[in-house]
Amino acid sequence: MEKDVVISIKGMQKYDNTDPDVIELVTQGRLTREGGSYTLSYQESELTGLEGTLTTIQVDGEQVTLMRVGEFTSQMVFQEGRRHLSMYNTPYGAMAIGVNTRHLLAELNDQGGDIEIDYSIEIDHALAGRSVFQINIKEAELGLGSLKQ
Repeated sequence: MEKDVVISIKGMQKYDNTDPDVIELVTQGRLTREGGSYTLSYQESELTGLEGTLTTIQVDGEQVTLMRVGEFTSQMVFQEGRRHLSMYNTPYGAMAIGVNTRHLLAELNDQGGDIEIDYSIEIDHALAGRSVFQINIKEAELGLGSLKQ
């Protein structure tokens, strides 16, 4: 199964001693299912500061993996109650970050669904920030782009 979808993303990032950074984005993407796993992919935009980056979110049971390929390449693994070490590549070099997932909800089906992730980031074992993302996926309606039959 593969289809065009409309993706609504609401994100909040909070770093020490700063006001929360809130972003809302609606974009087109692709939702595919292979067996019991779903993959969501979309192109980042100027709004996110990651223009030219392809973001892929894989949902496999109790684990969600976010991968970005572009100028900033990264892979983060989210699993509620677990800490995963991830690599974050920037034009200035690579760094290891710890991802602690506080809450994870991923309810997807062939028509779309919702993903919620609440996690904190550690750099050199020190808490660097907290992020909460809510992602809603809906089937694209006719006329919103090229739909394949």
